[in-house]
Amino acid sequence: MKRHILWCGTLIDVLAAPVLAEAPTLVLPLDCVLGQNCYIEDYVDADPSEDQRDYTCGLKSRDGHHGTDIGLLSFEAMQEGVDVLAAAPGVVSAVRDGVADVAFTPENLDQIKGQECGNGIRIDHGDGWKTLYCHMRKGSLLVQGGDVVQAGQPVGQVGLSGLTNFPHVHFSVTKDDEEIDPFAPQQTQECGQNEDQDLWSETPSYHRAGLFTAGFSTAIPTLNDVSTGAARVAHGQPDLPLVLYGHAFYAESGDVLSLFATGPDGEIFRKAIILDDPQIHLFRAFGRKSPAGGWPVGSYHGTALLERKGQVLAVRHSVISVSD
Repeated sequence: MKRHILWCGTLIDVLAAPVLAEAPTLVLPLDCVLGQNCYIEDYVDADPSEDQRDYTCGLKSRDGHHGTDIGLLSFEAMQEGVDVLAAAPGVVSAVRDGVADVAFTPENLDQIKGQECGNGIRIDHGDGWKTLYCHMRKGSLLVQGGDVVQAGQPVGQVGLSGLTNFPHVHFSVTKDDEEIDPFAPQQTQECGQNEDQDLWSETPSYHRAGLFTAGFSTAIPTLNDVSTGAARVAHGQPDLPLVLYGHAFYAESGDVLSLFATGPDGEIFRKAIILDDPQIHLFRAFGRKSPAGGWPVGSYHGTALLERKGQVLAVRHSVISVSD
């Protein structure tokens, strides 16, 4: 029996089944519409130093990030089910399932070690080209090792497994086990987009605006505290205010930053803020004082959503626990 293993957050191939002789042409690996019910959170880090930049020299990456993160707008969308699609024809060469869909925390990080990719698959496209799909939903995988798949074929669903705290698929491309940015496969140091040279059948639109973070606090914070992380509060008390903030970059006049939060008894606030003062980075905050009798004990979830002319540019999530 042939084995298909996922190890230390990456898939180890044990099948050699070349299908294509050239670089694959990719379709979006999610059954969604960018800007409407999904968005690109992060791109491949194009900076070899400890800094980070995406292929346009923008801010949408993280140091050492080796893929493209395509996220859903909410946890409810994940529960409803969104298909992950094979980006190109090939043969499934590795599979892992059975990892729980649980957002990582410092408390459960050790449990995720060695399974950072979560539930996932790898597809061999031939001539050394492979694609990897991580953080899929437990029990949703529709393929097994050796299956032949076509471009756009559902292979599972978006989940919350592995090293992640929001529902998304981490999608990566390799050639002879070296990471390739599908937006800039030539891997030059030049900034910008050349759609004639990328790997996409239809190149996803790029927006440089996004969100650094969202977080809860118990008072309106300062920009400095938001920027350094000092404003973030993980544990609140029933008699203290709950304030949610969103920290944006390259927002434009007319962009809308929505802040909303839910708790054990449902939604506690929702606020849409029109941004009228473009800046390289800015934050907005909104919250409420504790109600009579205090906030119910439990977990509260906040979402910051940045939109431009009805198109979703970025989403960030945060959680705070309220206890006596």
